Amino acid sequence: MTNAINQHMLSRRRLMTGTAAALATGAVVSPSMLMAQSSSPLPIATTVSADEKFPPGEPGKDYTPVHTPNGVTAPFKVVDGVKVFHLIASEFEHEFAPGLTAICWGYDGRTPGPTLEAVEGDHLRIYVTNRLPAPTTVHWHGILLPAGMDGVTGLSQAPIQPGETFMYEFKLNQYGTYMYHSHFDEMTQQGLGMMGMFIIHPRKPVGPKIDRDFAIMLSEWAIEPGTRRPNTLEMTDFNVLTMNSRAFPGTAPLVVQKNQRVRIRFGNLGAMHHHPIHLHGFTFRITETDGGPVPESAQWPGNTVLVTVGATRAVEFVADAPGDWAMHCHMTHHAMNQMGHDVPNMIGVDAGGLDSQVRSVLPGYMTMGQHGMGGMGDMGMAVPHNSLPMVGMEGPFGYIDMGGMFTIVKVRDAEVGFDDPGWYENPPGTVAVAATAEALRRDGINVDRKIDGPRPSERAGTPDASTAAPTHAASHSDGNPATTPATAPTSAPAAVAYACPMHPEVTDDEASRCPKCGMKLVPQE
Repeated sequence: MTNAINQHMLSRRRLMTGTAAALATGAVVSPSMLMAQSSSPLPIATTVSADEKFPPGEPGKDYTPVHTPNGVTAPFKVVDGVKVFHLIASEFEHEFAPGLTAICWGYDGRTPGPTLEAVEGDHLRIYVTNRLPAPTTVHWHGILLPAGMDGVTGLSQAPIQPGETFMYEFKLNQYGTYMYHSHFDEMTQQGLGMMGMFIIHPRKPVGPKIDRDFAIMLSEWAIEPGTRRPNTLEMTDFNVLTMNSRAFPGTAPLVVQKNQRVRIRFGNLGAMHHHPIHLHGFTFRITETDGGPVPESAQWPGNTVLVTVGATRAVEFVADAPGDWAMHCHMTHHAMNQMGHDVPNMIGVDAGGLDSQVRSVLPGYMTMGQHGMGGMGDMGMAVPHNSLPMVGMEGPFGYIDMGGMFTIVKVRDAEVGFDDPGWYENPPGTVAVAATAEALRRDGINVDRKIDGPRPSERAGTPDASTAAPTHAASHSDGNPATTPATAPTSAPAAVAYACPMHPEVTDDEASRCPKCGMKLVPQE
């Protein structure tokens, strides 16, 4: 592949001079005007010479169109050999996931804005109309173009005032994965969603054909439960982490047919955080950075790719394993939603009879988080208006305890489109299940074997409330000495009764749901 990629050496001066001269005279830039004498050569990802002329690239003919989950591709028209796009910056209501919407800013009524797609050698003219209450500009992130087209307010152009329409015009003499975003009051405008992907396909593709090409913009938001506008002043504590401005369970799956060659392009225009994106079930190669394709000899194999702020990365793999495979940011707080942040640490706390005592003055009180956050989204607990449970949705085997920057790659044997095909039906014998007594006996597994090391109550200076009274944790003991508190009763436990945290009069002898409010019944002390 390395030899097949024609890494032409193109100078920035050569690229810009012609366009700058044309702009100075107010003339429309033609591709031929971008030619000038070369000096100070730079490596730029190209497959053809900047001197060559080509007709505008066509989707399906000159390239396989990119699919943007939960998003769209920008339409264009051709006028005298120039591809013409029109973006409208505006305010709108955006849904992050069912239950959470906010007033955001973006392009063409969405965030991220529509994906711009073009071909190396295309000549573009992009109109930007400002319907915002504030000035704006657009920066074409990573695109090599004349300085006056770079979109930095005050430095490379005047701001686009509300009601104005500006025109950007340049030729594409490179290919790869890039982005676009506001460059006026970036903290506010990017924080409200003014961003999008910008894909440039090679004029002469090399290497294996890509069957499915996806684009995902990573970003982060601070939206307090019950509010309707992201707080763009937040610097560190972001509580809604998104892929294409959607948080799980609002993220659309990436649907693929078995053995298709898949490319996933990531961009990160979040405010502060890098994102290690981990794909289950496959090993991919990191094939592209924001500097263009990575030579085959330098491509890293892996299953996690770090997408840093302001950068793009592309990975490729062959989807040879059918199934439903998770893909998510491996920053664990980035795979949670609003309610999973900024709560007291209750892990290991024995509430004892606290709940029943507090309920006498605060009906419905329930101590939460003693064993972590697992299952919280499945409790049916009421959340503030316009907010999300901290995790998940119902999956084929129970509740999926993930949120935020999480989605699913769905690989199927049959031919598929881009719509969600539903859950994967695993072949018999390929799903993990509870071990049977026969299997344990066959393989010599002793579930009661002793584990070395001090138990919590034996650590010096570490109080353990479980010594004072039978504990809530003890009532959940799985029989394994490793997980059962040292002072847990050794006699057979009494039958556990379950009650609704909101309606204590509703009880059952099993963990059913409350007929009044739908919450899951919890064990009683």
